[in-house]
Amino acid sequence: MSDEPSSTGPATARTTVRRGARRARYERSATLDILRRGIVAHVGVVTDSGPVVLPMAYGLSDDTMYLHGAQANSLLAFSVDAEICATVTIVDGLVLAKTPFNHSMNYRSVVVRGRGRRVIDDDEVLLACRLITDHIVPTWETTRSLSPGEIRATRIVALSLDEMSGKVRSGGAVNDVEDEVVPVWSGHLPIIARFGQPVATGDAGADVPVAVRDVAGRDVHGARDADHRG
Repeated sequence: MSDEPSSTGPATARTTVRRGARRARYERSATLDILRRGIVAHVGVVTDSGPVVLPMAYGLSDDTMYLHGAQANSLLAFSVDAEICATVTIVDGLVLAKTPFNHSMNYRSVVVRGRGRRVIDDDEVLLACRLITDHIVPTWETTRSLSPGEIRATRIVALSLDEMSGKVRSGGAVNDVEDEVVPVWSGHLPIIARFGQPVATGDAGADVPVAVRDVAGRDVHGARDADHRG
């Protein structure tokens, strides 16, 4: 993904990128691409005891982010009919300048804001569970179906993707003009995450699912298969 400025504007004023505005990404295709490549969403809500931010797995349809947890999950309970914020960040590298003041990171990130909606429709609950399960490695079809008790124990919260913005930095260090002649190395250090080889957990000789086997050695933040999106 290039570091060129976005050609469109934000959906709302509160998703406008102000600091480093030239790195903003407002095109839906660009922000969805980052969300599909991400793994963890940090979700922030305001609770009775103050603000809380927790990392959560998520799933995506073309217009909704789904979050899930136990029925007793207090963060999700406070997310229902309340304003929440979900942030997904992929760190691509460290940027090392000639002075620590100009150090940075290469990254892709998206901020999603909106009002949480509790999912109660049976079909949408199952859809959300499938999207969350298949977001990283599609294993919904190769595992045991959820039992009614497991479904009852799960809380699903939906967050519309109507209000979101992205921000991307790539490339090397930006040094001050007066530092160009300073004999100090500067550049960037890429960070590359890859899946390892599958490790079985005493599963009575069952074969490793193709979807699991196929991701071994791949870039963790590579493109997700469009066939597994809603």
